[in-house]
Amino acid sequence: MSKVCEITGKKAMFGNNVSFSINKTRRRFDVNLSKKRFYIPEEDRWVTLRVSTRALKAINKKGISAVLKEAKAKGMLIK
Repeated sequence: MSKVCEITGKKAMFGNNVSFSINKTRRRFDVNLSKKRFYIPEEDRWVTLRVSTRALKAINKKGISAVLKEAKAKGMLIK
């Protein structure tokens, strides 16, 4: 399973490790993902999603139903 947020579509970025002597080597910035269960009252069911912390903040602010509707409209969520 790839490290991609199911709501926002965030995935790993790449950059450089820069040492004291300014040698640059490639590195990977992973997404801060967590697996969470959400209850959707309109459908009367639980859904398990891998979401980033940014998506969790959006869910807390707008509600799970609104965030899922936006994700489906953007094509991020296939379920």
